[in-house]
Amino acid sequence: MKTVFFDMDGVLVDFESGIDKLDAAAKAGYDGRLDEVPGIFSLMEPAAGAIEAVHKIAGVYEVFILSTAPWLNPSSWSDKILWIHKYFGADEGCVFYKKVILTHQKQLIMGDYLIDDRKKWGADRFSGEFIHFGSERYPGWREVLEYLL
Repeated sequence: MKTVFFDMDGVLVDFESGIDKLDAAAKAGYDGRLDEVPGIFSLMEPAAGAIEAVHKIAGVYEVFILSTAPWLNPSSWSDKILWIHKYFGADEGCVFYKKVILTHQKQLIMGDYLIDDRKKWGADRFSGEFIHFGSERYPGWREVLEYLL
């Protein structure tokens, strides 16, 4: 079975939804580095269409999360896992149960497809095919689903 890796922020997760929930003091205190606000990742909502798309893709492919967490925000690591539990489940029936990789070296992971909104952290050197989410070719989930399914 072929594999699909999903980035979280900007792909599965609406990063802006977390920023919108911050108070003015947090925004000012972490200006230019909002991903370092403790607990910000626990505030985020799913990106439009992401949950449904994952379930469709998981019916055909082996799916994993391949994401990066801010090094200077240790709560982001646990918040990302809790986010997965909240939106996908925490038991063995979860499509991502024990299938989460947090790294700043995405190019070291072997697989068939990586869906990511940025080329950073080795995504552009991923061993399989890089699907640039939010790009002209793949502006949203509809286009990604049409391509993969």
